Amino acid sequence: MACDSKIPEPDARLQRAAARPIALVGLMGAGKTTIGRRLALRLGLPFVDADAEIEIASGMTVAEIFERFGEAHFRDGERRVIARLVDGAPKVIATGGGAFVQDDTRALLLERALVVWLDADVPTLVDRVRRRNTRPLLKGKDPGAVLMALAAVRNPLYAEAQIRIASKASPHNETVEAIVTALAEANASDANGGTA
Repeated sequence: MACDSKIPEPDARLQRAAARPIALVGLMGAGKTTIGRRLALRLGLPFVDADAEIEIASGMTVAEIFERFGEAHFRDGERRVIARLVDGAPKVIATGGGAFVQDDTRALLLERALVVWLDADVPTLVDRVRRRNTRPLLKGKDPGAVLMALAAVRNPLYAEAQIRIASKASPHNETVEAIVTALAEANASDANGGTA
C-alpha cells in the first residue's frame, strides 16, 4: 500500500486546541455537517453527525421520528446521543439545529466540548435548505419565515458558544480556515492564562 506522505501532519497548536470534542451548532443550513467533515479532515480528527447517529440508534430518519413520536421524543434521544458523543475523545461533532436550544444538552456541550456557532444570515440559510426536503420543521412552510422565527429564539442561545464564526455564501474551506484560526487563538489564549 502506498504511503500517505502527501497528507500533512496536523499542526501541533491545533491538536492542543482540539484536545476535546468540538461541537458545531447553528441553524439548519449553517453548514454544520459539510463544514464539520472538512474541519475534521483538516484537524486529523474523526467526524460524527449527531442526526446520523440518532438515525442509526433508532432505525428511523429524523423526519420519521418527528412524525411518529413528536419533537419532545426526538430531543430526548438527541440529548442521550450527544451525551455519548462528548465522551472526552477529540472529534468534530455536527449537532442538529435544535440541540443547543435544549437546556440540558446546551449545558452538557458547554461543559464537555468546545462549541463553535456557525452563524449564517437568513437569506444564505434559505438558499441552502432549499437543496434538501428532509427538514421536519420546514415541511409545508415558508423557509424564510420559519428561519427568521427560529433565529429570533435560537441565536441568543447559540451566542453562548465559546467561538462564533460567520458561515457565509462563500467556499466552505474559508469557513474551515476561520475556525482553525479561532481554535489557534483560543489555544494561545489558554496557554497565556487567557491574555492572548
